[in-house]
Amino acid sequence: MAVRLKDIARDLNVSVVTVSKVLRGNTDVSAETRKRVLKRMKELNYQPNMMARGLASGRTYTVGLVVPDLVHPFFAEFAKSLSGTLRTANVALILASSEEDAEIEQNEIRALLRRGVDVLMIASCQASLRNFYDLGDQKTPYILFDRNFAHLNAHFVGSNDVRVGEMATEHLIGLGRKRIAHIGGKNTSPSLDRLRGFKNAMADARLPIPEGYIAVRDRVEETGDSVGHSAMQDLLKLEPRPDAVFCYNDLTAVGAIEAVLEAGLRVPEDVAVIGCGNFRYAKYLKVPLSSIEHGTPELGRVAGELALELSAKPEQAPRSVLLEPMLVVRRSTGG
Repeated sequence: MAVRLKDIARDLNVSVVTVSKVLRGNTDVSAETRKRVLKRMKELNYQPNMMARGLASGRTYTVGLVVPDLVHPFFAEFAKSLSGTLRTANVALILASSEEDAEIEQNEIRALLRRGVDVLMIASCQASLRNFYDLGDQKTPYILFDRNFAHLNAHFVGSNDVRVGEMATEHLIGLGRKRIAHIGGKNTSPSLDRLRGFKNAMADARLPIPEGYIAVRDRVEETGDSVGHSAMQDLLKLEPRPDAVFCYNDLTAVGAIEAVLEAGLRVPEDVAVIGCGNFRYAKYLKVPLSSIEHGTPELGRVAGELALELSAKPEQAPRSVLLEPMLVVRRSTGG
């Protein structure tokens, strides 16, 4: 016979309401009680009837996530952390990829809304958007992550990307580099903010940014390594060539390093390179990569907790959560 909530409550001498709260991920249950309930659920192999719960509550216990690229290290790690947080409340994650295509993104959003997800989470590739509700749903709460739209009054979870640009550039300046270039992306808030941070740091140090030293490219998420390689080749043709480069993300930095080495130059002696994201393979590269850590697992956890709150109480005032970055120095800048 199937295990019921009241069986677990009886075994632990707690109320059915308490067991139900643990199952829903409510925060008004003590850590010790939560631990006991979850342990007993595992021992009994309790499987909640999600269909029955959905009919009773009007929820589907699912969160939809739309990202530009499912296999990109940043988005993959974010999804993993997000899924782990949702799992604690028996909420499932449904993934979709926009492939950096605005039309595909809109189709994927509509598909997730038709499935009745409780919360929609989006790293949007739209150049501009009046409101995600334009896609035909007025009820489902949504969270923007990584990429923000300042004109939208929306929930947002992301990094302090202006500080990312400042921190990376300040590190290169601190090494005594004077000719610093930037390989960046187009039209997204992280791209624009990291570029702004780069310019802020250069201005504070009273260093010029020669023409051509800012190489802005498309598809820095999906094809970052090849984009970084091509952009670095162009930068190396300049006279004088840069002696350092801040790359939008780690994949563009990987491509940039390869282009420097192919040109017969040394990293970091001739050209220092720093990326952003601190992806898990950075220290194993041919030249271990310096990077700005922006706390991807923590972003996933925070986004997951916010999604659980919104699924239970959708009518909440929008709020933004920005995580502060951290410098990680490796061989590519002399560490």
